Amino acid sequence: MTTIALDSSTDVCSAALLQGGEVVAERLNLCGSNHAALLPTYVQSLQAESAERGLTIEGIVLSEGPGSYTGLRIGASLAKGLCYGAGLPLIAVPTLAVIASAAIAAAGAPIKDALICPMIDARRMEVYCALYDAELNNVQPLAAMIIDEQSFAEVLREHVVYFCGNGAEKCKQVISHPNARWIDGIVPTGAEAGRLAEACKGRGDIVRVINGKDIAYFEPNYLKEFIAAPAHIKGLFSASS
Repeated sequence: MTTIALDSSTDVCSAALLQGGEVVAERLNLCGSNHAALLPTYVQSLQAESAERGLTIEGIVLSEGPGSYTGLRIGASLAKGLCYGAGLPLIAVPTLAVIASAAIAAAGAPIKDALICPMIDARRMEVYCALYDAELNNVQPLAAMIIDEQSFAEVLREHVVYFCGNGAEKCKQVISHPNARWIDGIVPTGAEAGRLAEACKGRGDIVRVINGKDIAYFEPNYLKEFIAAPAHIKGLFSASS
């Protein structure tokens, strides 16, 4: 299956063209806040490249969150437009599973009895996280968690846990159990989302395929509702002021 895969859930903005789970071409920016401008140009570039190679796009893979509210909206809006306009399926995969999959690949040695804890930074000491085993079975469901010295204490007594993702770095000084391990430099990307979608095809616990009119009702996994910060511009007041 030939797909374009998107990830805009964190500071990383990326898209990739894949055939049978193998990356044919990739566009990647690690620098932050220009997703709305970059992601459509990446897709246009990959569409052109697929045409040059004689490839027909058969689906759009989306890393569906959680993560940045704005980034997820940008990725979902673009994916929905592409799918609905061209009659393609939208293939959604959890961003934390994308991170966990990348961490397993980067570990350098087989992870057998250990668990993987992907973390996405949710500001201050809060993270979005979950626990997976080496086969990407969900051991502890997705949650928003404030990290302290006792976080994961029960799990760490029984298992080695590999922490990864952009939320893990700030937890290193807090989680000090000897069974805690760290895999640095893992970010979710479109390429990894596309690989995961192909590798886990048919696994409803990881891959969701949305077709037809249902695409219009698809929403990314924000996990928490977006709450706009109060305005701080002089002369602007909230209704309660």
